Amino acid sequence: MKHLTRFNLKAAFIAVSLLGATSFLAPLTAQADSYPSKPITLVVPNPPGGLVDTSARLVSEPLSRVIGQSVVVDNKPGGSGNLAYATVARSAKDGYTVLVSYSGYHIANPILMDKLPWDIKDLTPVGLITVATNVIAVHPSVPANTLKEFITWAKQNPGKVNYASQGNGSVSHIGTEIFKQQTGIEMTHVPYKGSGQAIQDVLAGQVQVFITTPPSVMGHVQSGKLKALAVTGKTRHPQLPQVPTASEAGLSGFELESWVALYVASGTPKDVVQKLSADVKRSMELPETKQRADAAGVEVRYLTPENTTKLLERDTANWAKAIKAGNIKFD
Repeated sequence: MKHLTRFNLKAAFIAVSLLGATSFLAPLTAQADSYPSKPITLVVPNPPGGLVDTSARLVSEPLSRVIGQSVVVDNKPGGSGNLAYATVARSAKDGYTVLVSYSGYHIANPILMDKLPWDIKDLTPVGLITVATNVIAVHPSVPANTLKEFITWAKQNPGKVNYASQGNGSVSHIGTEIFKQQTGIEMTHVPYKGSGQAIQDVLAGQVQVFITTPPSVMGHVQSGKLKALAVTGKTRHPQLPQVPTASEAGLSGFELESWVALYVASGTPKDVVQKLSADVKRSMELPETKQRADAAGVEVRYLTPENTTKLLERDTANWAKAIKAGNIKFD
């Protein structure tokens, strides 16, 4: 009898333990099954205009149709992107607040800033959505029509040439600094809070050079308001077929690519992240999404959460070497 009693008690304990575990897992499963049940907010670290905002709006409409919920774009520029990153890092871990991450901020800020209001471990990837080459664009007043002519002219005017960037630590900032290192020219950095403000001063001729993604300058190049000297990808851009690559223009080895990915707060249930990632993939694969991306000068390129992490790790290692070699710091 004693043996039977002990057996029954042990069985009862196991049953209660399993019941407790099931009760604990049930809310998570239910959350994933019902997700999303309300609008999703895409938090953008840049003002309207430019690659990041364009990418957010590119995915928001088709994603809304796929999930059957509103997808709202919330622009939160400020602090070199840190305001938006901190907002998502501190948000509820439920998948309803999503960061539209810009490679420049995500890579450079942790390298260049001693104190951040967020940490890499505070964010978990949903997936890569877009990439873009960059365009070396100059104001028409610059007496150069080719990249070689520009480099020669800039060397003849050391310190007299200003270049715009989307902000400290952005791809346009670090990329142009790498361009300076490779060519041996001197230019003064003028940082802005996003592409929208930067492009206005470039169009006005107050800043002569802007290395940025096609959405910011493509229309102005096509209208003749800016001159495009080269694109920084391996191949020419389909919307700017007349513009050579940097390699074709005589600057071998200079390549610069920007990317945009979605992240949520770490601790968000894995099933929710996987469901959101799958829905984003479906949204980006729609024919109309690619058509809109092509028209905007952006390449749709989905990557899984795991491969997005690998991309971030690879680019971080490469950028860290370049930043250290150039002793690049925030202005």
